[in-house]
Amino acid sequence: MSRGFVKEDDQEETPLVPPRADLPDDVINYVTENGMEELLAEKQGLIEEKSAIEAATEQEKRIASNFINAKIHLLEERISSTKIIALDEQPKNEIRFGATVTLKIGNSPKTQNYQIVGVDEADIAKNKISFISPIARILIGKKVGEQATLKLAKENRVFEVMKIRY
Repeated sequence: MSRGFVKEDDQEETPLVPPRADLPDDVINYVTENGMEELLAEKQGLIEEKSAIEAATEQEKRIASNFINAKIHLLEERISSTKIIALDEQPKNEIRFGATVTLKIGNSPKTQNYQIVGVDEADIAKNKISFISPIARILIGKKVGEQATLKLAKENRVFEVMKIRY
């Protein structure tokens, strides 16, 4: 049937789903075992949310369901592209994916801890940074006692590696 014969009220908008964390096309989607568990739990939560949809009309229910289906689809694409990195197999004396590093930043006497994780796991509020972030990129391969310099617009920020844990 031609779209010309469909009433405007019968047409549904395509749901706009916010994109997942950016992962460049040519980059492998590394995750920790914990990160994979979080992705699977997120998928299960979406499935449960979909089954619990309550809406005033069938159209509202269909729109809500389509939105969740779109989110599940994006999540499944991300899950299917993951490569789990076992932290116990990483070199203990070198910063690699999954490492939790204790850093001294600049002249500050305080130290800060960050874990290098996958793009979907990254959450600065939890001190988890993506492995593709500028800070992670300069730290990977460093050992305790070594320094890494991040060039910023107005200054260079020096990070000294104090401790590495997996």
